[in-house]
Amino acid sequence: MDRRTFLAGTTAAALSTPSFAQEYPSRPVTLVNPFPPGGAVDVVGRPFAAALEPLLKQPVVVETKSGAAGAVGAQFAASARPDGYTLLAHLPSISGFAAVDALFGRTPKFTRADFIPVARLTEGPMVLVVNDQQPYKTLKEFVDDAKANPNKLIFSSSGLYGALHLPAALLIKAAGIQLRHLPTAGGGPALTAVLGNNAQALVSSIAAANAQIKAGKLRALACFSASRAAAAPDVPTLKELGYDVEFSIWVGLFAPKGTPDAVIARLRAESKKVADTEQFKSAIANIGDVVAYLDQPEFKAFWDADAKRVEAAVQSIGRVEG
Repeated sequence: MDRRTFLAGTTAAALSTPSFAQEYPSRPVTLVNPFPPGGAVDVVGRPFAAALEPLLKQPVVVETKSGAAGAVGAQFAASARPDGYTLLAHLPSISGFAAVDALFGRTPKFTRADFIPVARLTEGPMVLVVNDQQPYKTLKEFVDDAKANPNKLIFSSSGLYGALHLPAALLIKAAGIQLRHLPTAGGGPALTAVLGNNAQALVSSIAAANAQIKAGKLRALACFSASRAAAAPDVPTLKELGYDVEFSIWVGLFAPKGTPDAVIARLRAESKKVADTEQFKSAIANIGDVVAYLDQPEFKAFWDADAKRVEAAVQSIGRVEG
């Protein structure tokens, strides 16, 4: 093979590679939402995708792949071709799947090492809510009734060891109460369950529950953040009420391990621009959440620390069957 033939062949091969930096993106990008519609990832991911599209000059399609408290969509993304065309939006529970597998003696299907953290988009407070058919006006009234009537009250969640189950279980343990658990397929169905009184309580992101709180369909009793939430300034924190429990829900953008550095750099740059747009800020403010952008280095450090909190919460809950 002469030099001219070799150079022509290598150039053609480079140009045919989907991850070739100068071409990315040359076709639609898929953003995987691993939860049903209506949950925290959905209400953040859709305005993010809408604001990202004009920057990438390609469609950004939100594809729902729900199941197993977010594990199904995460596994799908982890197994996708690492070319920047399949991205994942996820929240704290992404850090707990391997810890849960360890509890049950299972080999993890994926771990945190299978993802590249690109950027944190939002971080929002969580609240304990009850539906409007319940008499409780304060957390004390709720806890007192739960103590007097063990396992009478039902709380819904996004699934076992999911981002809504973890903080609820920590509160249950701290308060010394017994509630029945109704796991669902995601935050949206969990919200539907409490609105329909199939469950009486739910720990939710304010972003997902805010519209129903404003409508009077849900009543917030306590906030899980370090300080009172701007979207719910009248709701006391658990720490104010004497419970040493703190938990927040964030939404971050991830890419499969092996995605080229040039593609990650482009996604980082465009994600930062999205976070600075009035379009995205307004959409997030309207749902009562907070834009809390972290670029990759800061997000990775945050994710490492947050993963330890999530894993500790999983260990605290222990092995739960069913």
